[in-house]
Amino acid sequence: MALFSRRPKPAETPAPPSAAEPAAAPTDAQPAIVLPDEIIPQVGISVSTFGQAASAPPVIRPAAEAPPRSETVPGMPDNVVLRAALAALPEKPQNLDVMNVMRQALQGHLYLRVRGDARTLVAEGKPLSLAVSTIEDKRFLLAYTGGEPLQSAVRADGDSGTSALGQPVGVVFANALAGDYAGMILDHATAGGRIVLPIELIRKALEEGDPELTLKNLLGRPRDQKTAVDVAEALSRVKLWVAAGPADENGRFGLAEARTPDGARTLEVFSHPLEVIAMRRGDRPLPLTGAQLHAAVMGDPAITGVVVDPAGPWIRLDREALLAALAPGDAG
Repeated sequence: MALFSRRPKPAETPAPPSAAEPAAAPTDAQPAIVLPDEIIPQVGISVSTFGQAASAPPVIRPAAEAPPRSETVPGMPDNVVLRAALAALPEKPQNLDVMNVMRQALQGHLYLRVRGDARTLVAEGKPLSLAVSTIEDKRFLLAYTGGEPLQSAVRADGDSGTSALGQPVGVVFANALAGDYAGMILDHATAGGRIVLPIELIRKALEEGDPELTLKNLLGRPRDQKTAVDVAEALSRVKLWVAAGPADENGRFGLAEARTPDGARTLEVFSHPLEVIAMRRGDRPLPLTGAQLHAAVMGDPAITGVVVDPAGPWIRLDREALLAALAPGDAG
């Protein structure tokens, strides 16, 4: 049964720009490129931060683009990327499954359930009473990936005096962090497609990521001819990560790269440490700036470009477009 918590709505943050088109799919990655010692910083979020299963299944190559947009309830666009991650959960999710859902939650919108008419309450500047669930004296904010799971919640508790409020995920997570919540439950009334995100995981994920979730939002949207340009430009200014294997005898880290079907070498670049962990290879996430990425690609003429977020949705950028976007004076 849903309970409700009285909480004011945080100020809404602007959404990032629109998105675009991928290239050839990467094949299996292997450590190859060497990262110079002087650009290895400390990493905050890591496999040990979130925990890791003793053994992980092999990665199945994901689709480049997000699933097609849908509205299971007219007027309420579904968060198709997050919904797909929830639908893929095993019967008994493990740590890595939770982290995969968390990374896919870092884009798009979610819906909150509000007692009364949300639109009227917001227009009048009144505080909102949000749906929560209490488990063993701990309160969890309830959020939904679309209209269908929200309708399932209404059918489950019979409380029809509620409405939906769709907001960017950053605003929804801000609600969770501002309240006395132990976490967030996604699609709680949807059998086989629900999960709990602990509050510390949410907090750490937001601390380590780009505040505007730029790359995740770009990659999660329908592609057009501007997507590659927008992603390349974003790489010059947002937080980036690379995947490092074990250090060699000189203390240098080999970075993961991918090979296209024709053998072309591409460097793997990630929007968040969780994207590295999602590859399930045991690599260490290392932060990287746009300037350092530019130097790494310039220093190895055989690198033909980068693959951004290869755990999917992903995009491949060719060398010329990447270097143009990261040229000195523009690189972060």
